[in-house]
Amino acid sequence: MNLLMPLALLLAMTAHAFGDSQKTAKRPPNIVVIIADDLGYGDVACYGAKAVQTPAIDRLAREGVRFTSGYASASTCTPTRFSLLTGTYAFRQKGTGIAPPNGPAIIKPGTETLPSILKRAGYATAVVGKWHLGLGDPAPNWNGELKPGPLEVGFDHSFLLPTTNDSVPQTFVEGHRVKNLDPADPLWVGEKLPSPDHPTGITHRQTLKMDWSHGHNQTIHNGISRIGFYTGGMAARYRDEDLADAWVRESNRWIEKNKERPFFLYFASHDIHVPRVTHERFQGKTTLGPRGDSIVQFGLIAKPWG
Repeated sequence: MNLLMPLALLLAMTAHAFGDSQKTAKRPPNIVVIIADDLGYGDVACYGAKAVQTPAIDRLAREGVRFTSGYASASTCTPTRFSLLTGTYAFRQKGTGIAPPNGPAIIKPGTETLPSILKRAGYATAVVGKWHLGLGDPAPNWNGELKPGPLEVGFDHSFLLPTTNDSVPQTFVEGHRVKNLDPADPLWVGEKLPSPDHPTGITHRQTLKMDWSHGHNQTIHNGISRIGFYTGGMAARYRDEDLADAWVRESNRWIEKNKERPFFLYFASHDIHVPRVTHERFQGKTTLGPRGDSIVQFGLIAKPWG
């Protein structure tokens, strides 16, 4: 589920940049879209939350524009992202439900998108974070080139979680390839048990560090069972606890590289979506359990840009 309240953050940041551009009259404003995953209207302090602190987000709201009414085109991941990037109601196109791990690219090359429009206007464009809009055609080639994808629909740079973190695989995709994939240890992703002795959340439930619910009981990675099955790609796999920091580092690196030209960054966080495994420095920071801790983590990711 994705609530589009964080678009207020976009306007807040654009307002800052626009003010600077008026002063210099040299370049268009920079644009950063931060989309939160499973964040409710009252989950951050600037919208009334009392039990969590979200200082960076609060600053963006305080110094920019804070909306009090908004609408989402869908209540789940894939169609919300499709609509945000294309400006099209997702369910007018077939196959825009929740994308499975081996789902093809849903936004087809040639589709007009927010990044393609900005790219024509001279912007550097990047997506960092959760994609969940499918890759490849007719299916992802996990051990080769993953295209079409973001680079074919307007983005210059992409650093992705290809699906969603409660589904497989737990790998980054940079550009057209799985990052750090060892050819000697190919990645296999499928919908059926790869072997009778493959550990799952059902067969090895007692080994999990987080118990499963709602069918998140297939392949286990990092002590957490997921939706779907995968094997191999061990050098390419990330640790859940490091996901948010990796995306912030990549975003900062890309912004630094492109700071001399107008840029558009689509930052798609995953903090609050299940499985909600925060970095150790955020664990136990609230009395609200993993979800509260994940909101605090999300509430600080905007600090470099706030």
